[in-house]
Amino acid sequence: MLENVNLQSTAQQNLYRLSLIRGVALLGQFIGLAYFSVLDPIGLPVAAIGLILAVYGSITAATFQRSRMDIPITDREFSIHLLVDIVFFSMLLFLSGGASNPFISYFLIPISIAAITLSRSHTAVIALVALAAYSLLVFHSLPLEAIAPSHHHSEMPENNLHVLGMWANFAVSAAIITYFISQMASTLKLHQQRIAEQREAQLRDDQLLAVGTLAAGTAHELGTPLNTMQLTVDEMLTLPDCQSQDDLVLLRQQIDQCRTTLKQLRTTAEQSASRDFPEQSLHGYFNSLFERWQLMRPALKAEIHYKETEVSAPQVKFHPSIAQSILNLLNNAADASPEAVTVELSWSQHWIEIAIGDRGPGISPEAIDGETAFSSNKADGLGLGLFLSQTVMARYGGSVNYQDQIDGGTLTILKLPTAISHSIGTDR
Repeated sequence: MLENVNLQSTAQQNLYRLSLIRGVALLGQFIGLAYFSVLDPIGLPVAAIGLILAVYGSITAATFQRSRMDIPITDREFSIHLLVDIVFFSMLLFLSGGASNPFISYFLIPISIAAITLSRSHTAVIALVALAAYSLLVFHSLPLEAIAPSHHHSEMPENNLHVLGMWANFAVSAAIITYFISQMASTLKLHQQRIAEQREAQLRDDQLLAVGTLAAGTAHELGTPLNTMQLTVDEMLTLPDCQSQDDLVLLRQQIDQCRTTLKQLRTTAEQSASRDFPEQSLHGYFNSLFERWQLMRPALKAEIHYKETEVSAPQVKFHPSIAQSILNLLNNAADASPEAVTVELSWSQHWIEIAIGDRGPGISPEAIDGETAFSSNKADGLGLGLFLSQTVMARYGGSVNYQDQIDGGTLTILKLPTAISHSIGTDR
């Protein structure tokens, strides 16, 4: 989303600058028209040129207003603006000497702008239109003897080598701008895009590092209160005539699960540092993961299905953070819909897919877009689950997508490449 906003802002700035260029050109043309019609008349059709400049000025004002709107500006629209410039300038040149006019080289301006801002195909179209307009002006225009290179000879301008040489120079210049400048601009855009992607990845890594540091400190601090809670519960269970025996047993199970989670966190950190991840069968890995999830959610009603395919289940060797990311998504579904959660696991030659369905109210657009690491619809949640899951999956070539279900709720689709089982130990 951030990239789209940047592209839109750039397009608006380019259109704004184009309107300024038009303003400068209009000012020069009005000054030239006034000078050569009042101070030094050379036979210009003042009324016709004045009408064209007035219409062009109105279009320039409208373009300036358009550049300030929030409506997206596409490459096609920007190309049309440049084509309009070529048309109006061709009309002005037709009335003021055609190809003999020394300002004929202004046709290179829209070509250069297109080469820098648009794709090569759009640039080629604009260059061809400009070249066609130049070619027509070589043979068709209202001649002005004051600026015609051959006005002291009997030859017509179309037979003048100077005019034809100017046309050839323009054609070569337009071809060079269209191909080489456009190619250089594309390379620069690609380079800037890669820099932006690297900065975004670095920002995500910094956020993950901050979260990881916080998690390590929190895990250390939780050890003591969990031990105290377990000792208290054990003592209460030994009391005679305990009225809440079942509740205390459940509470002790949850405390044990918390202690197990903290131990797994320490083990995960050690494995990540050594890059020693055990290889397991797909069924074994996900059976263990789903059992762990159901222990965390004893009251949850979940339906878990393995969708068998013709492709044999692969051996997996996942980074430990992937399991935590999957658990985050499963827990989000359980929080949204504790009475009904469906999980379907399938695989192909290239992908492993997990579809998690719930009957909850849905996920906010801000959380789905990952615009912030702390956006949650749950009043008692930290809002880290979606952010961490999306970031970790993207880091290892996977993806997390969300769909609204017809009968209500959200379908979370998690995809992991099967090749990750062989290369997951190498971070990008």
